[in-house]
Amino acid sequence: MNFVVRFSFQMRLMYLNNSVSDAYVSFPDSESGPQFDKGLESMEFGNGSQVFSHAKRIRLAIADDHPLVILAVERFAGNFPSVEVVSRSTNSTQLEESLARGECDVAIIDFFMPGGRYGDGIDLIQHIANRYPEVRIVVLSRNDDASIVKQALEAGAHAFLSKEDRLDLIYVAIVSAIANETYLGPGIRRMLALADSESHARFIRQRLTSRELDVIERYARGANVTEIAKELDRSVKTISAQKCAAMRKLDLSTDADLYRFIADSGLI
Repeated sequence: MNFVVRFSFQMRLMYLNNSVSDAYVSFPDSESGPQFDKGLESMEFGNGSQVFSHAKRIRLAIADDHPLVILAVERFAGNFPSVEVVSRSTNSTQLEESLARGECDVAIIDFFMPGGRYGDGIDLIQHIANRYPEVRIVVLSRNDDASIVKQALEAGAHAFLSKEDRLDLIYVAIVSAIANETYLGPGIRRMLALADSESHARFIRQRLTSRELDVIERYARGANVTEIAKELDRSVKTISAQKCAAMRKLDLSTDADLYRFIADSGLI
């Protein structure tokens, strides 16, 4: 029977002693990434650029300073005949030694992994991308900073997952990276969307006066200029002028543009 593994990393660690060798993992259609047929015999990627099958082995290096995370990822990877874990590292020095042997296709790395000669985070991603450009980089992190995710992708990461995401999405990240597609886990996508919304809202508040902001928020909720004037005890002419001034500052031409802009900003 098909099922989707929905354990977060923390939950998964609680179940490490349970056998998962007979598990068949499927992925919901809503998840971005490759599409799989029965038994994961073959995979066709969204951009149509590559078909990947079990005939090609994926050699996986896992690096995390928490041994139980390494164990969880390795146990899960064992469900896929096409994936072989070739190294396990707890710092960047050990990871470098394994990558130098040239036996790795994908490196799954913890973003925060102190103690190694080559650092961690952005420094480590840049090191791998520059020295081993053929290696695909999948990042795991508890990070909640959108700017770090963007920096990691710019530095050379191919996929970024939160440790709160479902463990099965690691496989989606791996094969997406192999296909040279960028993959972000759902937790990361939510964080980036929230950050964009908050940035949008800050931009609006910096550009508008408090009165202009109040007027366009009320207008976007459905009140007309006359109603807003009555609610705020101002003249219709004043409200209209404040609305027009706000739209001009935000480079908006029509009321429809204003509705969309306010809705996208998260102000209402």
